[in-house]
Amino acid sequence: MRGLLRSSMVLRWMLAALGLVVALSIVQGLARPETTDLLSAGTAESTLRRAVPILLAGLGGIWAERAGVVNIGLEGMMVLGTWFGAWGALEFGPWWGMAIGMAGGAGGGLLHAVATVGFGVDHIISGVAINILAPAAARFLSREFFAGRPGGGLTQSPRVESVGSVDVPFVSGGDLFGWTTPDLFGWIDDQGWFLVSDTAALLSGITQSVSWATLVALALVPISVFLLWRTPVGLRIRASGEHPVAADSLGVNVYRMKFTAVVVSGGLAGFGGAFIAIEQTGIYRENQVQGRGFIGLATVIFGNWQPAGAFLGSLLFGFADALQLRDRTAVHALLLLVGVALAALAVRAFVQRRTRPAVLLSVASAGVLWWYAVTEEVVSELPPITPHVATLLVLVFATSRLRPPASIGLRYRRGQE
Repeated sequence: MRGLLRSSMVLRWMLAALGLVVALSIVQGLARPETTDLLSAGTAESTLRRAVPILLAGLGGIWAERAGVVNIGLEGMMVLGTWFGAWGALEFGPWWGMAIGMAGGAGGGLLHAVATVGFGVDHIISGVAINILAPAAARFLSREFFAGRPGGGLTQSPRVESVGSVDVPFVSGGDLFGWTTPDLFGWIDDQGWFLVSDTAALLSGITQSVSWATLVALALVPISVFLLWRTPVGLRIRASGEHPVAADSLGVNVYRMKFTAVVVSGGLAGFGGAFIAIEQTGIYRENQVQGRGFIGLATVIFGNWQPAGAFLGSLLFGFADALQLRDRTAVHALLLLVGVALAALAVRAFVQRRTRPAVLLSVASAGVLWWYAVTEEVVSELPPITPHVATLLVLVFATSRLRPPASIGLRYRRGQE
């Protein structure tokens, strides 16, 4: 029965993603020739690249919170991942950099586990402390290891190499034994067919020049599902987050499960930080995480503590992040989609006879649609904060359907009742 419910949940997420693609295709058709960036190959490629660190932070949050530990320190663990990833790539190569970045983040996770699980420190206080200490530690380490090198300094490392990328054969013109295969998605995109070409553009963007590290990160979604829901260890971790006293009475070492989950959480966040330094920018820079750890926590809530939901949430936030790098007309066209979505929510509230939310949503929808109608582009200050606006909207509309682990954030002591 649980497997059936989980399958239906994944199906709902897939249908929601398909509906979003259809909606974006319609909006882009209505907005032409104002913009073609909503569903372009470039936007898709940028979305995937920017979604990966958020996804890894989200997976880290799921691992920790499924064990009952709130890991608000994901941001600091990602900072540690950026520094150690860049140092490892500089000294030993990019793949070693990824591994060492994961180890750096796992070290932050271990510190969080010792404080919260071992000493019973409040989870929020411990996480905030890590977020404060990690940048200071990175600055100290930069002074010791980067400052004297060409291109390095107190706030940055020398340039580092990436792990490389691949084009998928037959669909994106990738090479196969020295032969350049056809670019099927690119050809369909050029035909200008409604929805079909837009979908092909998306697929072209995510199958061209795909980083090997991106493929590893995407593989961690089903791996996390399998480990947490299909193995005895995963069952013990989830039991420690739902009913630790009952789990302890059945012989589960709750401390060990919580420690394991939080260290894995830190390692995943560190991987996300290393990805930023090695794959996104090719260099460590101070403050380059830019709140992605906190956005990763939002994907945990968006996905209702499920890896598949966190994956789709990371794509949503990655899309918002990618749009702010494109022209302002793309964000302006998105106002039409937001206005229509608010109108649909208002209709739903009216049908459910929830008058006050329906009125508020109707007013909000009318305001957004009026904004779209009387302007040709948004103000320059809006695109940079688009990801954070999307985060707030998701948190507002997701709170009514949340099902967090029952004992999340609660202090546990062996022998308690």
